[in-house]
Amino acid sequence: MASGLVTWSPSVTLVPTHGCFNACGYCSFRVPLEQAVPLSLSDAAGQLQERPVAAEVLLLSGEVAPHAPSRGEWFARLRQLSALALAKGRLPHTNAGPLSLREMAALARLNPSMGLMLEGVGPAYDALHRHAPSKTLAIRLAQLEQAGRLGIPFTTGLLLGVGETMAERTQALELLAGVQRRWGHIQEVILQPWRPDGDAARPLTPAEQGDLLELIAIARQLLPPEVHLQTPPNLWPLDQLPAALEAGINDLGGIDTVDVINPAYPQPAPETLRQLLAPLGWRLEPRTCVHRQWWPLLPAALRQRVEQWARLLASAPA
Repeated sequence: MASGLVTWSPSVTLVPTHGCFNACGYCSFRVPLEQAVPLSLSDAAGQLQERPVAAEVLLLSGEVAPHAPSRGEWFARLRQLSALALAKGRLPHTNAGPLSLREMAALARLNPSMGLMLEGVGPAYDALHRHAPSKTLAIRLAQLEQAGRLGIPFTTGLLLGVGETMAERTQALELLAGVQRRWGHIQEVILQPWRPDGDAARPLTPAEQGDLLELIAIARQLLPPEVHLQTPPNLWPLDQLPAALEAGINDLGGIDTVDVINPAYPQPAPETLRQLLAPLGWRLEPRTCVHRQWWPLLPAALRQRVEQWARLLASAPA
């Protein structure tokens, strides 16, 4: 990974549904399944049209239980939205919770990359996930292993600041490092600080920042060097973001106009980030949803599409 290089993905987020059978103790994204309104294909096409420069289409969905009667319809919509993104010349990246082997393999034919957060290990997560059947550590790790067997370029990560200890954070990173050593498909690990939403929204305190900076440095030591370390720039005080880069962050993830998970935290414009980072010696470059090292894993048609977008992004005005 080049010193001084920080990457990001021009993206647009589509939410197939906010309905979710999990009820995590920290979530402001979810609505009960019976209240959810699925995203129509026409509305999705309209959202894509509004973001013509977004190469990546993040399909970020609430989850349906594995054997629920509505599972088939929900999964069909994920495939339809992935196909729509491709038809519009974009690159879909699905994060929709645990998938069966058949489901994951089917989406891999349409998605150059996919993702699923590990979130973390320990009693703090167990308490927050006591009403979230798909958030057990065993299920999440099995998904990472399954994606590895299928050779899917994959993004995962940790949700931080929910009561976990540094030892538990380290344990989670060691688990991710082990999966990567076995399969080599993890391209990014997100280190995402949990932030309160709505009226309770507040910036990271200096103590919280220091805690995260320590973890970033530990993560860079524990994870194989090819794995990119990512943090969402809107969840850091902007003037403190360079400290995160110095500690080991080298990717800022997908940047849309709005963060649908943390809407109270505005996304900084890429130009704002460039103006902040360039005087400090950091070079900010756009990328596709698949980092170059993992292009050989892709089916030929998807690789060709990714390479086309990479050339377009490289030729775009700085």
